Amino acid sequence: MKKTTVLLCSVFLVTAIMLPAQQSPSPAYTDAYNKLMQRTEWWRNDRFGMFIHFGAYAVAARGEWVKSNEKLTTEQYQKYVDAFNPADFDAAAWARTAKSAGMKYAVLTAKHHDGFCMFDSKLTDYKLSRQFDGRDLVREFLDAFRAEGLKVGLYYSIIDWHHPDYPNVGNHPQREDDEYGKRKFNWDNYLKYMHGQVEELVRDYGKLDIMWFDYSFDEYSGDKWKAKELVDLVHKYQPGILLDNRLEVNQGTVTEGRTISRFGDFETPEQGIPDEGLLDKYGNPIPWETCLTLNNNWGYYESDKNWKSPELIVHALVNCVSKNGNLLLNVGPDARGRIPAESVRILKDVGRWMDNNGESIYGCGASTFVKPDWGRYTQKGNNLYAHWMYPTVGHINIKGMGDKAGHVTLLSSGAELPSETGWWGNSGQGNFFVNIGSPTYMTFQLPDPYDTVIKIVTK
Repeated sequence: MKKTTVLLCSVFLVTAIMLPAQQSPSPAYTDAYNKLMQRTEWWRNDRFGMFIHFGAYAVAARGEWVKSNEKLTTEQYQKYVDAFNPADFDAAAWARTAKSAGMKYAVLTAKHHDGFCMFDSKLTDYKLSRQFDGRDLVREFLDAFRAEGLKVGLYYSIIDWHHPDYPNVGNHPQREDDEYGKRKFNWDNYLKYMHGQVEELVRDYGKLDIMWFDYSFDEYSGDKWKAKELVDLVHKYQPGILLDNRLEVNQGTVTEGRTISRFGDFETPEQGIPDEGLLDKYGNPIPWETCLTLNNNWGYYESDKNWKSPELIVHALVNCVSKNGNLLLNVGPDARGRIPAESVRILKDVGRWMDNNGESIYGCGASTFVKPDWGRYTQKGNNLYAHWMYPTVGHINIKGMGDKAGHVTLLSSGAELPSETGWWGNSGQGNFFVNIGSPTYMTFQLPDPYDTVIKIVTK
């Protein structure tokens, strides 16, 4: 992942069609937009996925950016590569953890910025299979997650700190090494290698649902990567695959002024959730996904114990869905190939909530009701889901519901809940009061301390 928490950029995404200045989209743009929304429908329904950052950096145990942060040469970094042998790796166990958490898809790092390949690439010897009894970890991941009924994706870094023809630009570990910078770099040769590895992944590993490219910066964006040729190559083998937007510079959590990209299908805010759902400049919602760490790092970091609580993860997921977004939640397995025990514990708790309340996440999106003080709304058709996140005094008011409400139940149990349009003299137009506890005017503990979901079938 990018080292920066959120990358903000004033450059707009390159559009699929060169659009003239106008108040409404052209027919060609509308057609492209409709096709995008059809293509991403399954993904927008699934809403919740697992990101997995795994590589030789797990041996250093100081995060996936250790080579750049500490300006390590390839020779200095080699000791971590040589020691990397994840003997406890169990793809099936990973898959069960993801599925039990309520996740519907997963994305694994096939190659990160350090250039070390987790798949058995024929284009390099800088790969795990050489020291892992010939095992192809990426293939095992794909097979195991597919077996659990999960969609699968691969992350591939289009930058490479190891390749001799990739220059010392951006956050390259030797970015301040003037002698290194005097080397002859053959950019076309690097692109041939990078495109060739992507072709291996999309050609040789069966059906992929997602390809997650990372990342563009400054002038290293779009055409610099021969992005159109790369996208065409991917679609040649995987016509139904979804691509993220990072073949161009990512706009982070900027919420407006966008147009759909010719190189990607969804936007990727990182370590942050937009204040509102992401819209194109015509006011249409566009597909997006926040990627988020469970602690403060993507790759394994031994001393990082700053874990996000299950409650915070549930709230983040609901926050995203309430704005028409997805959540891709990261785990960073240790050098032996195990997802940290604390990550597993958090995911189990999130899974318990999802078992009872997943209906309010899958296939849901934003509601027309204004966000209340006590929580958030998600909606699917005529089903409104009131996410009561914060204990309060008395009833909650689902303002604007009024006489539109039909059956009202506690989602986790199906129990009918009392409701009324007036309470203690408050009978304003559109009021709709719901409560669970008794007596109704007292502060009480919510049935689910993370998020109590009330389902309202509207008329």
